[in-house]
Amino acid sequence: MKSSKHEKGNNYIGHINTLHTRLYHALNLGTRYYDKKEWKWQCTDIEIQRHVVRSIAAFLDCVYGDTLHHSLVKDSVSDVIKALVWILQDKNGAIVSIAANVVVKLISLIPRSILHSHVLDLVHPLSSLLSSHQLEVETSCANSLNMILSIMSVKKEKEVWEILKETDTVVHIARNIQHFSGGGVSIEYFLEMAFLLCTILEHWPPSRYSVWKDAAILEFLETVRAKPNFSGQAAVLKIYSTLALCGNGAKKLLENGEALLQYMVYSMGISNSISVRIEAFRLAQVLATDEYGFSKMMSFCQPLVEAIISGMSGWSLHSGKLPGDSMSLLGEACRLALITRWEGEHHIYFWKKGIDRILLDLLVENFHKKQSQHLLSLEEQISIAREGLNANYLHALRPYIWDILGCLATHCGEDFDPSIHGNEMHISILITSACLVIVDSIHRGRKICQNDSIDSFKGISASRAFLMMIFSPSKYISSKARILLYEILQPNGKEYLKHLLHALLHASSGSTVGQPHMCQTMINVMSLTCYSGLPEYQMHIIKSEGLKILLAFLRWCLRSDVYVEGFSFAARFNDMCSKKTCCWVFSEEWEGRDSLLLYGLWGLAELVRSGSLKVNLDNFAGKMNCAEADLVSIIQEIYSNTSTPGPRWHAAYILSYFGFFGFPTKLEHKIGKALNEKNYADIQFILSNGESLSVHAVVLSVRCPLLLPPEECLLHQKTSYGSSVRDDITKQKEIHLSAHVDHQALAKLLEFVYLGHLQAGVEVVKKLKVLAKHCKLQSLSRMLCRKRPKWGTPLPSFDLAGALSCSGQRFSDVMLEANAAAKMHWTCGVCSLSVPHMHVHKVVLWSTCDYMRALFESGMQESHSQTIKVPVSWEAMMKLVDWFYTGDLPNPPSGCLWDNMNAEEMLFHLKPYIELSWLAEYWFLNEFHDACYRVIISYLDSARQLSIHIIQIAAHFCQWKLAEVAANHMAPSFRQLQDSGALEVLDELLVDMVRAASVRLSQEGN
Repeated sequence: MKSSKHEKGNNYIGHINTLHTRLYHALNLGTRYYDKKEWKWQCTDIEIQRHVVRSIAAFLDCVYGDTLHHSLVKDSVSDVIKALVWILQDKNGAIVSIAANVVVKLISLIPRSILHSHVLDLVHPLSSLLSSHQLEVETSCANSLNMILSIMSVKKEKEVWEILKETDTVVHIARNIQHFSGGGVSIEYFLEMAFLLCTILEHWPPSRYSVWKDAAILEFLETVRAKPNFSGQAAVLKIYSTLALCGNGAKKLLENGEALLQYMVYSMGISNSISVRIEAFRLAQVLATDEYGFSKMMSFCQPLVEAIISGMSGWSLHSGKLPGDSMSLLGEACRLALITRWEGEHHIYFWKKGIDRILLDLLVENFHKKQSQHLLSLEEQISIAREGLNANYLHALRPYIWDILGCLATHCGEDFDPSIHGNEMHISILITSACLVIVDSIHRGRKICQNDSIDSFKGISASRAFLMMIFSPSKYISSKARILLYEILQPNGKEYLKHLLHALLHASSGSTVGQPHMCQTMINVMSLTCYSGLPEYQMHIIKSEGLKILLAFLRWCLRSDVYVEGFSFAARFNDMCSKKTCCWVFSEEWEGRDSLLLYGLWGLAELVRSGSLKVNLDNFAGKMNCAEADLVSIIQEIYSNTSTPGPRWHAAYILSYFGFFGFPTKLEHKIGKALNEKNYADIQFILSNGESLSVHAVVLSVRCPLLLPPEECLLHQKTSYGSSVRDDITKQKEIHLSAHVDHQALAKLLEFVYLGHLQAGVEVVKKLKVLAKHCKLQSLSRMLCRKRPKWGTPLPSFDLAGALSCSGQRFSDVMLEANAAAKMHWTCGVCSLSVPHMHVHKVVLWSTCDYMRALFESGMQESHSQTIKVPVSWEAMMKLVDWFYTGDLPNPPSGCLWDNMNAEEMLFHLKPYIELSWLAEYWFLNEFHDACYRVIISYLDSARQLSIHIIQIAAHFCQWKLAEVAANHMAPSFRQLQDSGALEVLDELLVDMVRAASVRLSQEGN
């Protein structure tokens, strides 16, 4: 028997050697030539090409198993690919189809380790053949390219993209896909093209623009997805998903209205195949990347939730495991369920559809089958929870389960009733499970090593979920969580607390680095915050120098810019999209990168809320070197040095206990100047005691409209920048107030309206609460009543943008008139018959611009028709006014929109900033000048071809610093520009600037 096997093996090797010899006989019929440091193969004879292709196919047919790594195979791959490259490039119709099929066989058979250094040569000929108009050839080439791109090294991606651009591959694929609508094209052809397009769109963000801007391909996708029983639905959904990886592409898809969303939600349903459902869930995840897409999806709130619930519950184990496709579907459904991180009516539907039972089934295998009829004791609940936590069952999904649970808890109503919204036993065991994880994490955290990093990272999600339960708005969930934590901590609670304080003090020294330690630090600070929510431990934390440790920890967080990667809800939600999203402009996540800072402030806030800190602060001031004034100063510093909403809300919440209410803003030092400014006030509040306060109707109409009587607060239709001034401009008017309105309270309220914050004592706060509630200033009311910050609540806006876009213009008393011709004689978009103008408010100009203040105070005629000519273009003036009213300078288009502009379009968008840079110097707007300069520099870096135009315009406006930057951009190519005559359009002074920059560059190089 052994002899027979040995003989058979020898025969097989002999057969490979024979075919290998025949292959090289065939290859030797062609010739080798040297091209650019590399030997290549060539042959124009069709019959020899055919013979070579068949020899390659025969050789590949005999290779399998261990022989794939045989030296004969390894050594032949390079020569085989060189021959195939020539034959494919020769494009002989009779041969190329066979050659393309052989390429498919080669790539699917030969190991990646052997192929990866050679396959780049095939990309150009294969992509060129996608426009061959031979369906079989194009199908094989698409298949081959897809396989090549999937094994391509990241280092080669730039080279591959250059080839794909050169051959217009994306354009040809899009056209080929549309051939399907004409009939006569197989579904296999459509699928190969679609999946190749998706691969390219996933890997190369620049490829997406040409597709989502192509109305024809989008129209085709709309048509083909409407076909009944179409077997390419998964491919269509995948194309949509990859297009939506571009933020601009996602907006374009959502512009089509409800049709796409309806199709997407329907495709998630159980009547579709698993592959279709998976792609539908993925599309939904990408579209819901930001709140804009999420809000659009809420038009299908109930069916969307039903589809998610169906995806999370329709599974069953086989031999203790979940099949791969079912696991993928379950994972995508769980990921999409993280839309619970946003508040909305979808929470109601999740509870109605039994989300608590589904989450518990995912934690504890088939819990609904084990549930007994009687109410379980705490010990029984702990036992069931531990059984689920100790199992490896669906372990990879645990972070999603915890996050969903935490989101549901934090967005519950105060009167949440488990008998109505869920099952009390289910919710109780879920709370118990999270509580066990956080207590176990504290216990394990005393010894952390590199191998614990995965467990620590997963423990973060459960710890955060439990933290959200402890501080849930729901009285039921919150009280249940607190009782459970207190019970489970016994008898080691104080010992664990001592460890937590020590660990955070140690972390504050900066001696603990690395991801495992950072994960454990995150768990420690969340655990301490949970402790701070237990009345039984609050005083103990204070007496254990918890204040000193927390403040040291917060200072460390602020100064070290520490971050636990991939921890936020958004990171978890978008991990599918993390391949290469582009052009997304995200609003600041509530916890953002400042998670450690957020939870440290949260813990401190709970100690302040408890009263324990206030009572003991003076007592411990000497010991901890931290009196009340010091603590306030530290929290104000933290507030000023972070932009993340969550930490800022909690810092403001802490400050409210020390008499500081509100949110200091960058506009306060501007608009705040108008507070009690009588010269430009158009309303006077007259109190019953005869005292008065001067106010400005435009400010109140935007920030506190209920302070105005109905006839003054007319927020009707939006008006454009070019609308005319109303004839009935409001004159200064006296409004007599009720005797119930306290002068000091009203003055403080107006302080908040103008500045965004105020400082008040206990007595004033009592009166101010009533006034703030009556005026529906919810953010102020929450602070005055010292309600905990609600997760996800954005910071209130205090700009005056609403005065530009609504009938706040009723109170406008100045007209700005664009007049670019005054300075830019060589380009003027101003029509002499219709001069672009904009109606603004004198008080805003007076507050934000010293030049305007001087102009008004110099005796300018007081009239509602007065006009100020601004020597810039209309586009520039709109940006200037935006800055006056919001404190922000609008940026030009970015991402793919900018990258795909021609030079003329780019220049059109940058010119206004150069105008404004000049105007800012003329009007002494230093901050505005710096903002304009930063915009120009950042965009010039990505459009160096504009440098000649920019240096001209900058010189025209005497912006020599900017001209110098443009000269530095041209310096590396000075000789080429000079030889080509491109510099002839510049005057000698500017040419000398570029020459000097070139000399400096060469000297630095030497």
